[in-house]
Amino acid sequence: MNPLLRAWRPLAAVVCLVSVSLAATTVRRPLPSRSGATRAMSVTTAPQRATLALVGGTLIDGHGGTPVPNSVVLVDGTRIVAVGRVGQLAVPAGATVVSTDGQYVLPGLWDMHVHVMLVGHGNYAHWDSVSPPEWERSIIPAAARQSVMNGVTSIRDLGGPLEEILSVRGKIERGELVGATIYTSGPFLQHAPYPGTERFRWGISSPADARAKVKKLADAGVNVIKLIDQDQMTKDEIRAVVDEAHARKLPVVAHAHRPEEVRLGLEMGVDDFEHTGMQASPGYPDDVLRVLHERTAQGAKGPLWWTPTIDVLTNYTKRRDDDEYLDDPRWYQYLPPALVQDIRSSLRRLDTLQYYRLVPDRGPTLQTKFRQLRQSGARLLIGTDAGVPGNFHGYATAEEMVTWVRQYGMDPMETIRAATFWPAMSLGLQDKVGTVSVGKTADIITVRENPLTTIETFRNVQTVIKHGKRVK
Repeated sequence: MNPLLRAWRPLAAVVCLVSVSLAATTVRRPLPSRSGATRAMSVTTAPQRATLALVGGTLIDGHGGTPVPNSVVLVDGTRIVAVGRVGQLAVPAGATVVSTDGQYVLPGLWDMHVHVMLVGHGNYAHWDSVSPPEWERSIIPAAARQSVMNGVTSIRDLGGPLEEILSVRGKIERGELVGATIYTSGPFLQHAPYPGTERFRWGISSPADARAKVKKLADAGVNVIKLIDQDQMTKDEIRAVVDEAHARKLPVVAHAHRPEEVRLGLEMGVDDFEHTGMQASPGYPDDVLRVLHERTAQGAKGPLWWTPTIDVLTNYTKRRDDDEYLDDPRWYQYLPPALVQDIRSSLRRLDTLQYYRLVPDRGPTLQTKFRQLRQSGARLLIGTDAGVPGNFHGYATAEEMVTWVRQYGMDPMETIRAATFWPAMSLGLQDKVGTVSVGKTADIITVRENPLTTIETFRNVQTVIKHGKRVK
């Protein structure tokens, strides 16, 4: 069975269980009214213990419901153990109290398309030649730490060196490094790796080879399988990748640069597409839209996920014409000075970079493509392609959210959910993370302004709690 369908079916049950957990701690107590009579009010008792209490802020929990003012969130170790309101949920003795008065409390953000081996350099060939010795030592740790310090507590890496990423992921999980939780595909799978990229791109030569490569990645512990240039592979090779991945309960993510990549992906059961693609074409071909609508209409298969990574294209001209963003210290924190200088020098003329040569022609088509994806029924996820030229980890995530709301008319609440609840759902983790709910991992952030009216507030996250520990 498709692993995402397996994750989709128990969602209602999970919600019910959370409701039951909350109800189990609620008692009815008579409270005096203004007239002196008594009235009943639900008062939630505190759990026996908690190590951390967030008290006073307005909670936007990620489920999409009405925000909760004067909230209390209790954390014990790495888990959320109670959620309530001031006056209704007591704080156990011994808990460290963090005042969130005047702030908004939310789940930690996700960025569903990053490359932690890249940190914004403008020349891939140069970077691929000089960066490998620093991948595990400084680059990947810096990318993960930059992310979490900007409120992005989980990242999905889609194409990079397997051993180095898994090593850093393990160090973060063990608390040896501070950084976002890394979910990764390891290397791209494609017909043939580009010259000089064999360490993070694996070629597929036959269906048997496809199954062997997926098995190797699965056994190593990846979270997802990544396809690129699948229109250069045979159908049997693509089918082998998808079937083997699904047999191992791994979703398959594929690029959507060209129409045939999407056609083949949909035919073979790909779970998630990346980017808007189609170069300067004014929109998606009619036959692609028809098949896309047919797929999303099949509710029993669960959602079809799509990560458009649109801000890096939408705001290219702004960054081309004003490079003041290169002076923002957030993008170069934790990197060696020599690498910082190398990256900075490579970005002084974005208009000269091969990466951006076709972007001016693509810009006018983006509104239509984003609208078509929304109308298709695909479930859109926040992802940024962080690491590509001039697009920085953590920093890019808020910009993507702002662009969705301000330029593409996306509802702020759905934009927040596209960066919290839905990413967790797409990986089958909705019972573990993605919302501020009892029993889930305590990945929590706070911001100063109401993000439902001022989405720009995510540019300056105030507090970051990762797995129950304050990191900012």
